[in-house]
Amino acid sequence: MSFLNSLFGRKDPNLVMQPLYNAVISEGRFPGWYEKGAVPDTLDGRFDMIAAILCAVLIRLDQTEEAKQEIAWLTELFVTDMEGQLRQIGIGDLIVGKRVGEMMSALGGRLGAYRDALTGDADLGEALVRNLYRGDAPASEELDFTARHLANFYDQLDQTGIDQVIAGNIAKVAS
Repeated sequence: MSFLNSLFGRKDPNLVMQPLYNAVISEGRFPGWYEKGAVPDTLDGRFDMIAAILCAVLIRLDQTEEAKQEIAWLTELFVTDMEGQLRQIGIGDLIVGKRVGEMMSALGGRLGAYRDALTGDADLGEALVRNLYRGDAPASEELDFTARHLANFYDQLDQTGIDQVIAGNIAKVAS
């Protein structure tokens, strides 16, 4: 299939976007989020943290018209991964579609909230409490840690060339 794709000038979205998706997952698993930022180390907490990192990346990619296809591909990888994760924990076929739909709806809401907060139109701490901590605010130093590091991550992304972002060469969260 890759021969035909190269023959006809098509890119394999999995090959193109997998390094970036892997980098998003890696950043979402950064232990500091959970240890110093008090993000719940649960399935929901990990989903929420990965969604926050993914949103920062999607916001960065959305700054250029040339990355529209890559946004779709990255989102498709997220859906595929979440579906696989649900199946792995034993969610049956009849429920998986509904759960993935809920996750995508949650991602869409978070994308809007984080876009407003990361670009300066809203308070990032409030967006984090509502979306990452699900309304249960951590101690102020833990919230400050998460807000500072997520904002720094986004600022570094914002200074990274779009080709580098797509290649998965994204900022690393500082400890």
